[in-house]
Amino acid sequence: MPTSTALILIVGLTESLIGDDCPRIRDYAKAGSLRQLKPVLPAVTTTVQSSMLTGATPSEHGIVGNGWYNREMAEVQFWKQSNRLVQREKVWETARQRDSSVTTLNMFWWYNMYSTADWSVTPRPIYKADGRKIPDCYSNPASLRDQLQAELGTFPLFNFWGPRASIKSSRWIADASMIAHKKFDPTLTLIYLPHLDYALQQVGPNHEKAREAVREIDGVVGDLLDYFGNRGVNVILASEYGIEEVDDSVHINRALREAGLLAVREEKGLELLDAGASKAFAVADHQIAHVYFERTCSAAEQQHVAELCANLKGVEQVLDKQAQQTVGLAHERSGDLVLVSDARHWFSYDYWLDDRRAPDFARTVDIHRKPGYDPCELFLDPHLLSPQMRVMWRLFQKKILQQRALIDVIPLDTKLVRGSHGRIDQAKEMMPVLITPEAVNVNNDADALSCTAMRDLILNSVLDE
Repeated sequence: MPTSTALILIVGLTESLIGDDCPRIRDYAKAGSLRQLKPVLPAVTTTVQSSMLTGATPSEHGIVGNGWYNREMAEVQFWKQSNRLVQREKVWETARQRDSSVTTLNMFWWYNMYSTADWSVTPRPIYKADGRKIPDCYSNPASLRDQLQAELGTFPLFNFWGPRASIKSSRWIADASMIAHKKFDPTLTLIYLPHLDYALQQVGPNHEKAREAVREIDGVVGDLLDYFGNRGVNVILASEYGIEEVDDSVHINRALREAGLLAVREEKGLELLDAGASKAFAVADHQIAHVYFERTCSAAEQQHVAELCANLKGVEQVLDKQAQQTVGLAHERSGDLVLVSDARHWFSYDYWLDDRRAPDFARTVDIHRKPGYDPCELFLDPHLLSPQMRVMWRLFQKKILQQRALIDVIPLDTKLVRGSHGRIDQAKEMMPVLITPEAVNVNNDADALSCTAMRDLILNSVLDE
């Protein structure tokens, strides 16, 4: 008989944050077992989650970052959602093969569309032809989306990411998870709580706002612990990565452009990265950057790019394909070079040399159009006289006047960002954690458990092996 298990992913949780500000998580750890997790490189959302659920490295499952360059399309593609992108068997598929009665509910873990999980919910806004982005979510079955939003209100997309990101989205996910669990009674429940990600990137892990965020997420986790505890469900708490203090970004694409390697296309006075025409350019993803070469680049040109990157301030490692193989990151989707920043830096996607020529989407929340990850989307531009009034005016233009209007309130100043992640060489107290009840069998010999071992840990809990 399978054992009902819930795995709650608390983004950014580290041992350094577990204390008086989160008594529920602290007490759960004291009653059970707390240990560090060793993330795969890069330690970013989609890569680590895929490794946890497959027990494989990025070289094997193909999720080399939150996005990558599609060479056939000559496009950078970020935050895609099809589960078919993950090229290895998922833990619930393995469990179902061993016991056909095992069922799975996946609440907001990434690559959650068109998967083989029995039930799932994931963010999915409605994009209208007039440019509007309307909050919504996707579910399987579709009726689950309707039930959840009827009971809880529309999924708070703008509190999930952007300047308004808050505890409201994690609270909605937790409440929706309890409703769905009560409805379906799954064997395995996967829950993703993103709240800590926001404050830790905005202000760093040592700021009072970060402590407030810890208190807020502890309350949400406490409610989940009560709910599952009353139903005899084994609960595992984990995090994907630790977020560390940073000072500034590495403008890798500007350096490649100044070296004559990156191409741009001008459209009405603004500049767009022309990836397909570039000798070399970078897909920036937190503290990792994938550098892609034009296929005709000679060995000498590639060596020149590698040396250029190695000499940039803030770059700690330059990994060619052979080095990537050693760390489990070599894949056709990964860059010809992978750069790892030092502990105080992260990589921006910025490629323009004059802010007046930045593309129009640079000053908006636009996670799919930008050729890289942009944490500046968590901020309102401090140089605007009244950013909130601008937002209201833009919404008035869009909703009332039916005009196309950009909500252009996002700053271009990368120095505003105070926390980042992606590196795996971190102090013990800054590493992600695994918290298990005593009933879960975990190898206690290793200093840190590889995140790829999470697959077997889940199987052990569900199948009582």
